[in-house]
Amino acid sequence: MSALRSFALAALLAAAPAYAQEHAAPAGEHDAPAGENVDIITPHITDGYHLEIPYWKPPFAIEACIGRHISEHECAPLWDDVRVGPLTLNFSPTKHVVFLLLGATLVSLTLILTARAHARHTHVIGRPQGFAAGIEAMVLYIRNEVIIPNVGHHGNGYVPFLLTAFFFILTANLLGLIPYGSTATGNISVTATLALMTFVVVEIAGMRALGSHYLSTIFYWNKDLALPIRVLMFIIMSPVELIGKFTKPFALAIRLFANMTAGHIVLLAFISLIFTFKSIVSGAPFLMAVAISMLELFVAFLQAFIFTLLSAVFIGQIREAHH
Repeated sequence: MSALRSFALAALLAAAPAYAQEHAAPAGEHDAPAGENVDIITPHITDGYHLEIPYWKPPFAIEACIGRHISEHECAPLWDDVRVGPLTLNFSPTKHVVFLLLGATLVSLTLILTARAHARHTHVIGRPQGFAAGIEAMVLYIRNEVIIPNVGHHGNGYVPFLLTAFFFILTANLLGLIPYGSTATGNISVTATLALMTFVVVEIAGMRALGSHYLSTIFYWNKDLALPIRVLMFIIMSPVELIGKFTKPFALAIRLFANMTAGHIVLLAFISLIFTFKSIVSGAPFLMAVAISMLELFVAFLQAFIFTLLSAVFIGQIREAHH
């Protein structure tokens, strides 16, 4: 039942970003008159064409349109739709796209500058220090305790991909915890793309390690069985093997998306209660919001770690499939 509830929650939440992107609400629709209900959760967790910019006057934020202005409070996609065969696509930048680019830029700058600081410290005093030493410890732990033991022998070639995935997901998760930020990893399209990239790496790793035996990971053909049983098992198990390949990226995408989205919903719900009560009772949801914020910080690291760990396990499994 727990798995069924999680799947149902994930399915409902998965529809939200796509709906928001197709029907991005104009800024003015959220400015409800006093006394009416105001939805602060949906605009925060879904994608759209508005960015919140800090402002010195209450409510200390203004909405900036990153698309095409239609009217004072309406914002449309920057570019027109593109027809690709039967599909209609729109490549206009959205809020989550902006934060993905920001996350990639921060990761690149942080790690490149840290690598230079590491080399400079090592040249001067023989060892890294400060932030560079901390990043080195994190990199060595993930490489030596997570990637190499799970990927197996000659697994160094997969370390750059898995470390990049870890730091990028971690940065995207943390950007959603800062004021005016947004969690791009709370968008199913983003997590599905990350999972698809991992799926491609896993399958290529299998092809390189197994050669022609890679087909045995799709078509079940057990030579130890009698021919009639072998054919019967081939018909039954081959679809199962094929479905099993696609369940792994599905699990990666749903796990990251659901965990990042669910935490933000709970946190925003407690913040909503603070303004709903408007009394001393608001202290209880305030304390819960602080506690959930601390938990969300832990979850940001945990989900990046789990995505990296599972990716390493999947790569190791397919490389050892012939044993």
